[in-house]
Amino acid sequence: MESKKKLIEPRTLKGFRDFTPDMMIPRERLIERISKVYRNYGFSPIDTPVLEYLEILSGKGSDETDKQLYQFQDHGGREVGLRFDLTVPFARFAAQHIGELGTPFKRYHLAKVWRGENTQAGRYREFMQCDFDTIGTTSVISDIETALVINDILEKIDLRSEATFTRFKIRLNSRKILNGLLEKLGLLDQTTQVLRALDKLGKIGRDAVIEEMITTASSTNDQANAILDVATLSGQPNSEILTQLEKTLAGSVLGEEGIATLRQILEAVVVAGIPEERFVLDVSIARGLDYYTGTIFETFLDDIPQIGSVCSGGRYDNLAELYTKQKLPGIGASLGLDRLFAGLEELQMVEKVVSPVKILIPFFDESLGNEYLKLAAILRRNGIGVEVYPDAKKLGQQLKYADKKGFVFAIVIGSSEFEKQMAQVKNLKEGIQREVSIANQAEELIHFFQQEN
Repeated sequence: MESKKKLIEPRTLKGFRDFTPDMMIPRERLIERISKVYRNYGFSPIDTPVLEYLEILSGKGSDETDKQLYQFQDHGGREVGLRFDLTVPFARFAAQHIGELGTPFKRYHLAKVWRGENTQAGRYREFMQCDFDTIGTTSVISDIETALVINDILEKIDLRSEATFTRFKIRLNSRKILNGLLEKLGLLDQTTQVLRALDKLGKIGRDAVIEEMITTASSTNDQANAILDVATLSGQPNSEILTQLEKTLAGSVLGEEGIATLRQILEAVVVAGIPEERFVLDVSIARGLDYYTGTIFETFLDDIPQIGSVCSGGRYDNLAELYTKQKLPGIGASLGLDRLFAGLEELQMVEKVVSPVKILIPFFDESLGNEYLKLAAILRRNGIGVEVYPDAKKLGQQLKYADKKGFVFAIVIGSSEFEKQMAQVKNLKEGIQREVSIANQAEELIHFFQQEN
């Protein structure tokens, strides 16, 4: 007697998830909008392998990212890892290909990355990043352009409409300001430890950060307080914060360079027509990754700042030197698609759509299958998406399917309609219908749907 086959329980790993059509269709729309912004600024798409040699990835982010690396030996006994971000692989990519690409080189890369971290709302172990970078120049123009791209992306995120979204803030700082302050305090050799502690300010508070600086960075209580006094400059116009920083960092070459760059960025975004209040100087921003050297950005949605930064980045002038002797300074940012999408869902800014097209042709008459397929082909050739129902079921059942999938129109045609070369076009949302000619290669029907779109 044949034994019963044991069924495998269908399940996903913790921190990983499936995407159903009602999630993927708006995600793809968001990806299309982001990609369009990148291309408008001259960024070109690239792709890199999901697996890299472990030495390419390890030690390039932080102790935290090293702990979160998915790493193993492949079948050839090589030590490999899954990429934890797209910037480190890009630095390797640039070092390998810059001879043929030339500089400056501007790229964008939309792909999944993996980190074995604790999961929480909007945070997963497999997630998608949407990166853009300029490599091969230290010009402040690239810093300014990075700020402009971040702004333009966030303005396009409302998936309910084409309207400009404005309820977000772009916070910016410079590692040079923080390093200049540490230089004046005699703590430059403890930069990594200080910045990692400072990066936790919003989570653990001032007292805990000071305690961590004293413990891990060998700072005194006075030194730690001096750092926090500068880092917590806020609630004032950007110009006043810059003036205070100029006084505090007078004589520090690094600090003065950082201040000058921030001033140029803030002046340029206003010239570009962006409201001044959208950019906020925040000296507490340190960014947890070790490779940043200059301007840094973090972006928060006004209504749900608690989900964290949805688009972050900055200047990294030394990262590529790990792979090449050629000087390849870079700057860029990464939009976390999954975190942003979770935020948009919370803000009810995502329209749930199950079907990627608006029009259904019901299989109304079993003898007319080829005619339905012919009409659908004509519409598609004219850029009008349409689905043909595959079975000759009762019209009511097919219209129920259309309603569940979110179709807007149904083109109902029986044998008598074909004889008269007319179709009944039902607007399923408004409950109305009209008769439209399908003569002359469905010219009138095509015109009708082009107007509707």
